[in-house]
Amino acid sequence: MVGILNDSDSEDELPPGWEEMTTIDGNVYYVNHYTKGTQWTHPRTGRQKIVEGELPSGWERRVTDDGKVLFVDHMNRTTTYSDPRLAFATEYRELSQPVRQRFDGSSTALAVLYGRDLRGKVAIVTGANTGIGFETARSLALHGCKVILTCRDLKKGEEAVQKIRQERDNITCETLQLDLSSLHSVKKAAEEFKQKYGTLHILILNAGVFAIPYELTEDGYETTFQVNHLSHFYFTLLLEHPIRSCHNARVVVVSSESHRFSTLQTVEDFHQLNLSPPAYKYWFMGAYNDSKLCNILFTQELAKRWPSVSVFSCHPGNMVSSSLSRYSWILRFLFMLVRPFTKSLQQAASTSVFCATAPELEGVTGVYFNNCYCCDPSTTALDSALARRLWSVSQEMIVNVMKKYKLWETLALK
Repeated sequence: MVGILNDSDSEDELPPGWEEMTTIDGNVYYVNHYTKGTQWTHPRTGRQKIVEGELPSGWERRVTDDGKVLFVDHMNRTTTYSDPRLAFATEYRELSQPVRQRFDGSSTALAVLYGRDLRGKVAIVTGANTGIGFETARSLALHGCKVILTCRDLKKGEEAVQKIRQERDNITCETLQLDLSSLHSVKKAAEEFKQKYGTLHILILNAGVFAIPYELTEDGYETTFQVNHLSHFYFTLLLEHPIRSCHNARVVVVSSESHRFSTLQTVEDFHQLNLSPPAYKYWFMGAYNDSKLCNILFTQELAKRWPSVSVFSCHPGNMVSSSLSRYSWILRFLFMLVRPFTKSLQQAASTSVFCATAPELEGVTGVYFNNCYCCDPSTTALDSALARRLWSVSQEMIVNVMKKYKLWETLALK
């Protein structure tokens, strides 16, 4: 669990021969000119730092062909490798105190938000026209947040918006068409949002499919994998600028305790034929479990790559009575039988809303939540090598599709 703290070690002197530098995304690293080595931690304090915010007026950042970052001072007509924001770098280190539990499995999303004023905040909730996504969007909107409900079917999205608006005056909700089975639709939705809004305070990746028959998307990938992970991965990266330009922005990925049953265990398992298997290897439950593990691995890696953003994954509840089971009559019947013993939709939305808004989570990142409380996911979900491998494979799969449709643009990834 990582916390971003405001104390700085920028006044600590570096040993002779050392230099402080930054990566493209603001991580500070240290160069030893004697040994020609580099490291992430300060050579004396052992701490790590980041730099945030815009460059000073008159400065420009440039990246050379060999990947080096330069900073140009146009006023003084000078060029340097040193980021001018280094003097204001802040430390991040592991939190020594756990997050205090204020809510539990019986809490509702509206209870989590009681007394909160979210006016001025902009949020996106995917899959928000029904089920847990609708209650998540509704709860945020009723507390003043401007909520964009992304839906594949705009008509159903508008009906959901009208339902929310009937509850209170001055509700600000909009719809955005997003078909997660199409990477082209994902790109189009992200561009449409960026044309209208400059910032995004909360991104909740809620949409998902479960127990569907084997089928491929228009991009040629197995549907459960693409809808539950790959398209959300792409959507998030496309929204990097509006997210990272906000102070205390949050990304919440709705996963599941089912991730513990994934058969993906090693780096070698994370290749396209396992993530997006052919029909003869497909089992709907296995595909779902694997996609939920991908959700948490994505969260872990994103938290490292975007240290100024609070990134969380969470479990909403077991067998919640939503539209998730709509593809199987057997599962619909089973979900109906256990309904009296499971969470309501409002209760299921509480953990997502808590991760997206709780004041005590400011500066916390890379944590998995269940029942509004941080807990440990599976050991596999915390494997940094698997997270890096998934990131790389996911990017390759997107690049292949974008090249196919001649829509590829370079992602701002390191």
